Amino acid sequence: MKKKILIANRGEIAIRIIRAVQELGNTAVAIYETPDSEALHIRIANEAVWIGDGPRSDYLSIEKVIKAAKEHDVDAIHPGYGFLAENPDFAKACEEAGIIFIGPSSEVIHNLGNKVIARQIMADAGIPMVPGTQNLSPGKDGENEALEFCAQYGYPVMLKATAGGGGRGIREVHSDAQLKEEYPQARSEAKAAFNDDSVYLEKMVINPKHVEVQVMADAEGTTIHLGTRDCSIQRRHQKLVEIAPSMIPDKALLDQICETAVKAAKASNYFNAGTVEFLVDKDKFYFMEINTRVQVEHTVTEMVTGIDIVRTQIKLAFGKKLSFSQDDIQIRGHAIEMRINAEDPQNNFMPEGGKTVTTYRSPGGYGVRLDGFVYQGFTIPEVYDSLLVKLTVHGYSWNETVDRLRRCLRNYIITGPKTTIPFYLNLVEDPDFQKGDFDTSFLETHKHLFEYKEDISEGSKLASLIAEIHHKELNPYAS
Repeated sequence: MKKKILIANRGEIAIRIIRAVQELGNTAVAIYETPDSEALHIRIANEAVWIGDGPRSDYLSIEKVIKAAKEHDVDAIHPGYGFLAENPDFAKACEEAGIIFIGPSSEVIHNLGNKVIARQIMADAGIPMVPGTQNLSPGKDGENEALEFCAQYGYPVMLKATAGGGGRGIREVHSDAQLKEEYPQARSEAKAAFNDDSVYLEKMVINPKHVEVQVMADAEGTTIHLGTRDCSIQRRHQKLVEIAPSMIPDKALLDQICETAVKAAKASNYFNAGTVEFLVDKDKFYFMEINTRVQVEHTVTEMVTGIDIVRTQIKLAFGKKLSFSQDDIQIRGHAIEMRINAEDPQNNFMPEGGKTVTTYRSPGGYGVRLDGFVYQGFTIPEVYDSLLVKLTVHGYSWNETVDRLRRCLRNYIITGPKTTIPFYLNLVEDPDFQKGDFDTSFLETHKHLFEYKEDISEGSKLASLIAEIHHKELNPYAS
């Protein structure tokens, strides 16, 4: 029977979900705020619902999203990532309204979203973890608890918001003096960002690899993994480049990490799609967190496994069993995803919102995938995330994949805003990247990647001229 599914998100992930919904023969309902009135996701959905002027506040309004779902007789809601995706109150509101939430239960989201509770679940299951504290007490008592922990385990440590995620609410601390200064600030920022001022400490692992495992689980408890991803290349603890599978050469270690991820998912009664994240330090690995949603970087896993993760999410939410077993999962080749952001890497990745895309020419060909929402003439809203499009390439070998990525980046022309493309062109030429040798310190130890000139190639100039002629229906250089 045809279902109606509301996508409680925007941008590329909304488009990704809409396509999966429509492929399954269902009806896709989009929501949007006023700044997204020209957005691509509302053009391709079967129905679109305006929910307010925003910005962001309406996408974050549980009441408005549930109201829109009820008024349009929606059977299920897919939250995507960000906004309400990991909000247990939203999942609970769906449950109470009789609407299927495409993801885990509100209880699981609550438990795993609270980093302290999540650590306790993993400790009870015997999952290896970095030493850390419980929630620190308010005021001076919490500061003293933090100082005692640092005296025992030493610096550096990570001061983290308990309700944080996506690289937000994290501070590196290297001394008692810095801890005393930043502890109250961290509480204030956590309250402002997550409406929860709880914070805790973790011992910092120096320059680890950031490795994650995609897991899938059905309602009967069958849980499998789809292999590893490496997300070590980051800026400000936010990922820029994602790779599948991880380039760690020790297969036995990777197998152990994957087995531990399945164990962690089962220990938390996980359902639907999720990601178990680890820090890997040489031959040791430590649990970091479980993200209770589809990840931005799910594309690389889809490319190397052939599994449509979003389609599977929807089917699982409507009660279907997993249609594949662990033995069916075979990793084929390599995949790399790069986030093409409207940002200036040479200016601390400053967002370029408010600018209009005057030229847009994308690459293509064998093994190339684009997930985006930008088009020529699109003005980038200043009030949302700076991600324009995800470029994902697949190849039989690592070298082939890097070669394909280089070709795509050279052929990718976006004018108007500055983007991360020229930075990535430097990255693919770096010998360490070409060897697959990187950890979370990569950008700090490879400052030369930021030394480049903006693209002024003849191809770029010509593409921009052609775009201008088409837009104005006039050749400004004609005699």
